[in-house]
Amino acid sequence: MKEEIIIAGFGGQGVLSMGKILAYAGLMEGLEVTWMPSYGPEQRGGTANVTVILSDRSISSPVLNSYDTAVLLNQQSLDKFESRVKPGGTLIYDTYSIHHAPTRTDINIVPVEAMEATFEIGNSKSYNMVLLGSLIKVRPLVSVEGVMKGLKKTLPERLHHLLPVNKQAILRGLELPK
Repeated sequence: MKEEIIIAGFGGQGVLSMGKILAYAGLMEGLEVTWMPSYGPEQRGGTANVTVILSDRSISSPVLNSYDTAVLLNQQSLDKFESRVKPGGTLIYDTYSIHHAPTRTDINIVPVEAMEATFEIGNSKSYNMVLLGSLIKVRPLVSVEGVMKGLKKTLPERLHHLLPVNKQAILRGLELPK
């Protein structure tokens, strides 16, 4: 098994954190992992993406030109990365910030109402965790328990009181893909 994933959106949407948590979850579950962030100088509002590779064997390079799975959080990311999803691959996108839906017919397209879900649970800061839940529902590469271990590893200890609300967001994300 080898899964090459890109997560892309605006800075401030939790793109890099989502990738890091996914990578840690893979490590916790005994997988080989790479995590490679890419972002502009802007802390919030600029574009950001991260590639994560999860594999049960050695990974030769973290540099990718195409992806098995893409999680795209805004129109700019969709415009840039839709064509780079491998035929037969999966594209997950948040319907809230995409104005022109994906058009490819050779990939699995999964719309997710992640922003609406954050409104429902009353915590917009858990947006990336809702999407991470949707990702592991569609592509069960790691378990919820592995994600929670990865989240605990990446969150500073002073923020561990937020683990339950993040788990709630992940579980809500599991319910969204149809």
